This record gives sequence, structure tokens and C-alpha cells, in this order.
Amino acid sequence: MTATGRPARLLVVDDVEVNRDLLARRLTQQGHEVEMAANGREALDVLRSGREFDLVLLDVMMPELDGYQVLEALRADPVLRSLPVIMVSAVTEIESVVRCLEAGAEDYLPKPFNPVLLRARVGSSLEKKRLRDRERLYAKSLERELDIGHNIQKSFLPRSLPVAPGWELAARLKAARQVGGDFYDAFALSGGGIGLAVGDVCDKGVGAALFVALVRTLLRATAERLAVDHPGDADRVVQEPVTLTSNYVARTHGETNMFATLFFAALDPASGSLVWLNAGHEPPYLRRASGTLERLEPTAGAVGLMPDGVFGLARTTLAPGDTLLAFTDGVTDARDPDGLLFGPERLEALVAEPEASAADLVARIEAAVDAHARGAEPADDVALLAVRRTLP
Repeated sequence: MTATGRPARLLVVDDVEVNRDLLARRLTQQGHEVEMAANGREALDVLRSGREFDLVLLDVMMPELDGYQVLEALRADPVLRSLPVIMVSAVTEIESVVRCLEAGAEDYLPKPFNPVLLRARVGSSLEKKRLRDRERLYAKSLERELDIGHNIQKSFLPRSLPVAPGWELAARLKAARQVGGDFYDAFALSGGGIGLAVGDVCDKGVGAALFVALVRTLLRATAERLAVDHPGDADRVVQEPVTLTSNYVARTHGETNMFATLFFAALDPASGSLVWLNAGHEPPYLRRASGTLERLEPTAGAVGLMPDGVFGLARTTLAPGDTLLAFTDGVTDARDPDGLLFGPERLEALVAEPEASAADLVARIEAAVDAHARGAEPADDVALLAVRRTLP
């Protein structure tokens, strides 16, 4: 029986009719469904026809295509490469057995057929396949759950970035896995302000993604309410959401040892005033219109690290031509196939170059990181948020 409960479907391949019939009859008596092929070429045609088989018993010595060639073709086929094969032959030399096993055969069965040995080796091969099938089904279901999680997490990102006359905003998020621990946010505040956030929850994967949802939701919901209840009080709109979120995470979920670094700010587009705090996060770049680079250094420890943390505020003003870039360490920690880091120097050089727009800056950084990685698996998530005040 297979993992789905149906009888196993086997293909017997042998150029000698008597051998085919004998083997097929014994396998049928064991409760299997059996089809036959008279040579290697016919066997490949049957296997590639779309019909599903659980095991192939393949004769080694055949005209046209011998068993070795058929096995090689199966292992090169992306659809059929995992199909288990038992090689069957009167050849008992150890070299033949080794060659078959090295080529990817599941097992080896000598002629003449011993009924007990036949049952044992077929049963063992089918049991291994059942286990592999269950693993694949589980992996597929897990992949589907992660895809759902990816789509849900993606829905937490702002559908569109706030628009204000004389300002450009651009952002990008690329998770190292289906779900990740980095996030950005940009949202309108009552009175015309704009809330800005870039965060990095420790760790990656599902656990980090759950905390992203929690932290991002608490920050935004609290900031939006405070902006309505306390119009014009940017200090409160920035500081209180972070304090509330940090205390909640530390006191309610302290046993998880999860925390987040965070850059959080409120921008007044009319004046260019920026009230911000940096909770242990990578210092954002502020490039002045003159070309001077400033860093918005940490003003506090990470969010959720311990209760009753104090989150200090800072202030600056973005003048026409100034650009702010907040990012996560997945940018500087990106590695090429040899393990070489992208590094802070490359990022700083990109930020120092004048850009056509906020979107151009984000796109240039993303392209540079991708070019550096040269296809290597990303080690960490990447989040970018650029804010540019255009020239009058």
C-alpha cells in the first residue's frame, strides 16, 4: 500500500518474457498493481506518460537501452529522479551491485528470484518511498502555510506611501525567507504629519514575523490615536507608542527573549521638522543638500528588551534637497558567494551620491546589494525607507 492507501503500482522491465511474467505474477500475489515493459526505451516511454508509479524493477542486461542507461535517464529527469528503482540481474558480481547503487538504485535483486527476498526488498523500498512521500506532503503543506504567512505579512505593509507636496517617499522590503523580521511603515497622522518606522525584530522566520505584526500594529495604532487626541504634540506621538509597545512586549512576552531595534519618527511636511528616536537601530543617514552626511545615532536601547525603558527623543529639520535613508542591517550584512560582506562603506558611498528621487536611491541600493550577492542565498531580511524633500 502507498501513503494514500491505494495498492502500490510497480513497473517490471525485462526483455525476457518469461522473467517478466514470473516477476509480475509474484508481485501481483503480494497485492501490488503491476505493469510491464519489454525494454529500456519502452520503460522510459511508460514512465514519462504521466502515469504514477511507486517502484521500478529494472533488468540490468537489455538490448537498445540497458538498465544502467535507463537508471541514468531517470536520475537526470526532474520529475522521475526520486522514483525508487530495484535493479534485477543474474549478474552477481559486486562491481555491478556497486555501480547500480552509486548510480542511484534503491536496491539490487539477483536472479533467480527468491520469493522471501523479493517480498522483503520490495517492501523495504516501498516503505522508504512512503516515508519520503509523507515528508514531501508535509513540506508542501508547510510551504503553503508559509506562503499564506508571506501574503498576510505583505498585507501589513502600507498599500501606498503618504503623499505631501514637496516630498518623496520610497520603500522596499525583501525577506530572506517567506516571512521575515524586518519591517517599514509610513502613515498619515492627524494634522498633516507623517509617521515613519523601520524596525528589525531579532531572529528570522515565523517567530520574528509574528512579533513584527505585534510591534508594527501597536506602534501605528497608538501613534494614530495620540495624533488625534494630542494634536501638534509630536514628542508624545513618537515617544509614547514606543514606550507602550516595549513595556507590553517585555512584560507579556518576556520569556520569548524577543526584542526589536527601531527607528521611529514623526515628520511635519510643512516645516520639515522631524522628531525621532532610535531604539538600538542602525543609524539612518541624513544627507544634506550640501552633500554632508549625518547619522541619527541611537537614543535608547532596543524595544522589548526590558520593562520601563526610557526612550529619548531627538530633533532635526529636513531642508529642501535633504534626504533621509533608514535601513536594516540586512543591507550591510549581505554576503557574496565567498562570504564577503557588502559593508557599511559601500552603502555610505551610495547614499553620498546625488539621486534623481527617493525611489532612485532605494532602487540603486537594492540593485547594488543584489549585484554583490551574485545569487547567494540572503542571510538576513532587508528593509529600506527613503524620505526626500525636493528642491523648491
